[in-house]
Amino acid sequence: MDELILLWANGHYTDALDTFMTIFTHRFAWIPLYIAIAYAVVKTLGWQRGLVYILAVAAAIVCADQLCGSVIRPAVGRLRPTNPDNPLSEMIHIVNGYRGGRYGMPSCHAANTAAFLTIISLRFRHRWLTAILAIWMLGQCYSRMYLGVHYPSDLLVGATLGTLCSVAVFFVYRIICQRIFSEKPERVCMQSVSVPLIIILFSLAVMTAVSLW
Repeated sequence: MDELILLWANGHYTDALDTFMTIFTHRFAWIPLYIAIAYAVVKTLGWQRGLVYILAVAAAIVCADQLCGSVIRPAVGRLRPTNPDNPLSEMIHIVNGYRGGRYGMPSCHAANTAAFLTIISLRFRHRWLTAILAIWMLGQCYSRMYLGVHYPSDLLVGATLGTLCSVAVFFVYRIICQRIFSEKPERVCMQSVSVPLIIILFSLAVMTAVSLW
C-alpha cells in the first residue's frame, strides 16, 4: 500500500506540476510566510512575549528537524524511493534530477510543517489560519510523494513526531512564560492575521504563474 500510494502520486505528473511542486517544496520559498507570521505574533503579543514565542516556534522546528534528520534517519536507514540503490527507483518519475538525500524515514518536511502548524494552533485561535496552514502542511506532504522522495509512511511518522515535538516545546514555553511574565499563555485571536493569509495566497499565485509560464 505504501508503494502504491507513492506511485499513484508520483505517476500523475505534468511539466507544469513538476515546476510547481519543485518550488512549493523548497524551504526558502516560504520565508515570506514565516516573516508574516512573526509580524502577526509581535502585533498580537508585543515584543517581549512575541520574541519568547518566536523562539519557542524555532525550537519546536529545530527539535523536529534534528530528531528526524540526525537521530532517527541514520538509525532506521530506509532508502528513499528515488535512491538509485532502491529497486523501486526504476519506477519513479524523477523531477528535474532531484532525488533528495540517501535516507527518507521519517520526513523532515512533514515533521517541520506539522511542528509549525501545531505550535501556532496551540497559541492562537483562528479557524482560517489553522485551516490554511493545515492545507499547506498536507500540500507539503503531497509534494514529497509527487517528487518521489518519500513514502506515505515517512510522512506520517514525520508529521507525528513534529506534532509531539511541538507539544513538548509548548509545555516548556508555558513554564517559561509563567516564570518570566507570571502568567500562563492562553489561546488568543491573532491580530493582523490577514497578512500571513495574503502572503500564502500571493505565494501560491506566483508559483502557479511561474509554473504555467
